[in-house]
Amino acid sequence: MSDQDPDSSLLERVSRGEPAATRTLVAAKLPRILGLATRILRNTTEAEDVAQEAFVRVWRNAAKWQPGRARFDTWLHMVVLNLCRDRLRRRREVGSDTIPDAVDPTPDAEAGLLEAERSGSVANAIAALPERQREAILLVHYQDLSGAEAAVALDVSVEALESLLARGRRTLRAQLAEPVEGDA
Repeated sequence: MSDQDPDSSLLERVSRGEPAATRTLVAAKLPRILGLATRILRNTTEAEDVAQEAFVRVWRNAAKWQPGRARFDTWLHMVVLNLCRDRLRRRREVGSDTIPDAVDPTPDAEAGLLEAERSGSVANAIAALPERQREAILLVHYQDLSGAEAAVALDVSVEALESLLARGRRTLRAQLAEPVEGDA
């Protein structure tokens, strides 16, 4: 981790209420944050709500940000993970009869359908992983966080993160290697 957080000066400007800084921060961080929340929650609307709440927390806390404790990007991922965990917990408590948003495959594109099926299989396999393994896989492989950054976001040691990744990858390989019903 470098001594200088690349987002420090931008956060400083956000804390002073500069609209351009806020737009720049949202433009830079929203796609990855939204992607993470969507992969975890598997619901676009809920992911958008999580991203919005995460940015509200950024704006509220920008003036209190202390560079050096953790990189801002790592902290933001931690906030999104916690917000997603809260939503998943509430889902289990309430129970949901709603069907998740379905992918609208392009007609007459067999290759697109096969890719969507393959992507769906991977997404389903990742969703079936235990929570901590799923989060480790998403942070490292989809959010491109380094091992050290992902470990901080998950509040575990780097060794524990590596163990989560190894178990998650092993489980994914096993699940994705199983023949699909109808194949044989």
